[in-house]
Amino acid sequence: SPENHFIIAVGPATDSALYGSCRHGLFSKSPLTGFYAESYSGGRLAVPISRTGFDAIAIHGASDKPVWLEISGDNVKFHDAADLWGTDTYFAEDEILRRVGEPGAGAMVIGPAGENLVKFAVVENDHWRSAGRTGLGAVLGSKNIKGIAFHGDRKREFSNLESIKVYSRKMLGDLKDHKATLAYRNLGTPMMVAILNSAGGFPARYWSEGNMKGWEKIGAESIKERCHPMPRACKTCFLGCGKLIEVQEGRHRGLRIEGPEYETLYAFGGLCLIDQIEEIAYLNDICDRLGLDTITAGNLAAFAIEASMKGVNDEKLEYGDPDAVADLLRKISRREGIGNVLACGIRDAAKQWGMEDIAVHVKGLEPAGYDPRALKGMGLAYAVSDRGACHLRTTFYKAELAGLIDPDRIDGKAEMFVDFEDRCTLFDCLILCRFYRDFYLWDELSEVVKLTTGMSLGADELRRIAATATDSARLFNIREGLTMADDRLPERFFKESLPDGRTITREQMATLVSDYYRLRGWDQNGLPKGASG
Repeated sequence: SPENHFIIAVGPATDSALYGSCRHGLFSKSPLTGFYAESYSGGRLAVPISRTGFDAIAIHGASDKPVWLEISGDNVKFHDAADLWGTDTYFAEDEILRRVGEPGAGAMVIGPAGENLVKFAVVENDHWRSAGRTGLGAVLGSKNIKGIAFHGDRKREFSNLESIKVYSRKMLGDLKDHKATLAYRNLGTPMMVAILNSAGGFPARYWSEGNMKGWEKIGAESIKERCHPMPRACKTCFLGCGKLIEVQEGRHRGLRIEGPEYETLYAFGGLCLIDQIEEIAYLNDICDRLGLDTITAGNLAAFAIEASMKGVNDEKLEYGDPDAVADLLRKISRREGIGNVLACGIRDAAKQWGMEDIAVHVKGLEPAGYDPRALKGMGLAYAVSDRGACHLRTTFYKAELAGLIDPDRIDGKAEMFVDFEDRCTLFDCLILCRFYRDFYLWDELSEVVKLTTGMSLGADELRRIAATATDSARLFNIREGLTMADDRLPERFFKESLPDGRTITREQMATLVSDYYRLRGWDQNGLPKGASG
């Protein structure tokens, strides 16, 4: 509705020399889940947002015609966007910035998917960076906003600017050759394809298997060999996890794109069984241009293939067919035929097709590329995350894959889980890049807060702030109808084991969720203190 708020925010470290600080967050109520929505994006846009002089910008109401906004330190201008409506994200962003004509300006835009209120539409910036999950592009589309440009010359004030520079120089010297840094710089997130297949937790054939035959063709080494990737970093970052690739041969020769990231490789490669990296790059490019979340899009494409094979719809879809998936993506963005069903998300499509027994989602959001039957802590992550089956609220796959805790362990797992979640939540409060989680532990986060704000907060105080944020999001969701029944995994995970025999049981999940509630100080129904209902 027009009353839904679209909130843009930057953090206290934005536009500083602190590494991992060039990110912005978007917040709203999700059209996909009906619950709390947040999504973050990197690139370079956070700096021009910050230089408008605002910490946060809230938009509500709706225009009666397409517009794009220009926000500066002086005012907000509303520009006619009739001629931009229907254009892809690359063109829209470039054209808006051309019209602004200000050096250092930045913009976020939606594509045709957002305009047509596809419930998992994204908001794009810097061409290939996406605030990807929960459908925030549809929120902008509902307000008839094609894009928002930012520029200004206001510098953020910090408690100790010189100490920030010293701290950052030391951090770079200590960590530029760290093994985690080198892994991100040399391989990027596609390195997870090998790791998850080795662990048996790489979702394949729409969540039927934990390994993909031929995964080597879509992993990091294949990308290095076939697509000549160049490291790309956000502003104030030494990781360079992004990879600008160019397809060298075949029908997509010359295609340049930053990506594909691991989640896109899992969604189109694993779930849809497409084993050519060039074809996944092609599908990634389509999603970026149209403004679609690749995780949800890949899940829905594989779900539609399953429906086709069961004779539920009239489409002739098969696994491993990139052209069929590409056609499906275009139909979704136009809300045409089967695309109109899928544009409403997995929950609605499953209900309409009578396939709720195989649909994989939590609260209407599909999981990322970590099978909870192999990584049980990720089962808890999916079940209790405030935005649905989210892998980023805790990034607990890190703990389980790195051997910090046995993936099959249940008793005592929630204690480590809550610590991971609190730290990741604080990262999001500060709007810092999650890939710096190996470098910004509690003591370092305390130092970041002190350097930027002047506040001296110890780890316990920071944990309390994070816990308050978690409780607040929970209370928002409860107001919108959430109950403890929503904190559960799809039934399919309990009924079907992976081919290697691994499974997760209802009893195991009940223990994990109950322990989590207790550690959060919530009651047995998942209600925080002071909640009603």
